[in-house]
Amino acid sequence: MSTFISEPGTRLGGRYRLEDRIAAAGGWAAWKAIDEILARAVTVFTFAPGFPRIREVVTAARAASRLTDARLTQVFDVEDDWDRAYIVMEWAVGEPLDDLLAAGPLDPSSGAQIVAEAAAALSVAHAAGLAHLCLVPGSLRWTPGGGVKIVGLGIDAALAGTTVDDPALADTRGLARLLYAALTGHWPGPDGAALPTAPVADGLPRSPRQVRAGVPTALDDITCRALFQQDRRGGSALTTPGQLAGALAAVIPRTPPPTAAPPMAPWRAVEFGDTGPIPGGDGEYWPRDGVAAGQRDRARPQRSGGRPSRQGGRPPVSGIKVGVVVVLVLAVVAAVTAAALALRPTHQPGRQGGHSPSASATGSAAATVLVPQQARGFQETSNGAGLAIDNRPGTAWQTQYYIGNPVFGGLKTGSGLILDMGKAVGLSSVTIQFGPTFGANVAIEVGNDGSRTRASLATFTTVAQADNLGGTHTFSSQSTATGRYVLIWFTRLPPEAHGPKNHYEAEIFNIIVKGSG
Repeated sequence: MSTFISEPGTRLGGRYRLEDRIAAAGGWAAWKAIDEILARAVTVFTFAPGFPRIREVVTAARAASRLTDARLTQVFDVEDDWDRAYIVMEWAVGEPLDDLLAAGPLDPSSGAQIVAEAAAALSVAHAAGLAHLCLVPGSLRWTPGGGVKIVGLGIDAALAGTTVDDPALADTRGLARLLYAALTGHWPGPDGAALPTAPVADGLPRSPRQVRAGVPTALDDITCRALFQQDRRGGSALTTPGQLAGALAAVIPRTPPPTAAPPMAPWRAVEFGDTGPIPGGDGEYWPRDGVAAGQRDRARPQRSGGRPSRQGGRPPVSGIKVGVVVVLVLAVVAAVTAAALALRPTHQPGRQGGHSPSASATGSAAATVLVPQQARGFQETSNGAGLAIDNRPGTAWQTQYYIGNPVFGGLKTGSGLILDMGKAVGLSSVTIQFGPTFGANVAIEVGNDGSRTRASLATFTTVAQADNLGGTHTFSSQSTATGRYVLIWFTRLPPEAHGPKNHYEAEIFNIIVKGSG
């Protein structure tokens, strides 16, 4: 029989229970599954009857299983019966590069170190005779532990039927595109989807320094030597991942190892306007964009202008060691800010939380079902986002899971799912089927900026909100605000369904949007 199963709950090999389909194309599907023997999440690939490249995919998976480099997604199991073939791989937890770049380019040193580590990992793979060949921003992830994880080694190319004459050169240029994206926030090619396309001159993407001010000359030269096979000054080409890793290592500033932070008493994450305890937290948390307990001394990739990304770890970047005095100051500032916010008038330009009761309500007009054109993560993973709008209650988009604190592990203050409606709409209601566990705090917002940056968040208007949600909930809107984009914004996550008690994760199985437009 075929292993291309469309229903969650199917068990393969007596141990791998399929839970959610996260991707599918051309005769294959990728699933989030649970290894019931080892009680851990895994990725499972299944195949439709007659899938023409199944032999190549299974062969690539077997070859990849021999690699043990932690920066490469591990292959755990392969069933090579052609009629029932499946592949079981590590569930790669982490934020894809395109999601990291949603708020803008990374600090040049941090971006270069991420790509240098990826290049070093692919150099190990090439030494073993394996190549990736299909590198895109989603292939490179920044893990919760603070390192790099490359997904799809060999398997992505086999699934797509991609072959090249010079695998080393192909992967070097692929890494250079990732470096270009990290430095500029633009993608120098047609297949970067979530990122804006790099500007072009004379048929080639402009160099990173021409796109973004402040890119160091050395990194600009290395990018051009790997991507264009020469820099604009006539330098020698970089043709292998090992050469690229070495060139980057030679110019990235070294940062001294972090020193131990002084011991601190456990405390909760500080939220503006929050005066009560956060139930369910059982760790030590830093306010707003801090890091969770046990991760204080891990540096995080930095965005342009010093804005931190999600999670800590390698590569080391310059940062401020926060002590007890600074923590107390931050808590006082948060309390003062909360008081100031409470005194503001309800109506404000940009991001709003209220509406005029005397205004004509969108909900009073005849409401029709509005069909979203696309769904993507907003400060959150986009993997499986389309499953939230496929009108199939058995499939779901999930946030990443966070440990120890329902407010995103103390790492940030919100994330969500943004729907592109294709045109400006007014909302009367949004019905969402969440996961079975309660505890989600959610706002529904509308706006016209789909760039998914922190700046764009301020332009959205809140039209409905509710707390402690689970199961199916209908948000009713009386607001006259309109916009092309509908944002489902989480400020608190529920406990992960069937997960450890200190893990928090939101799920959206289905969304029905009603209104006018």
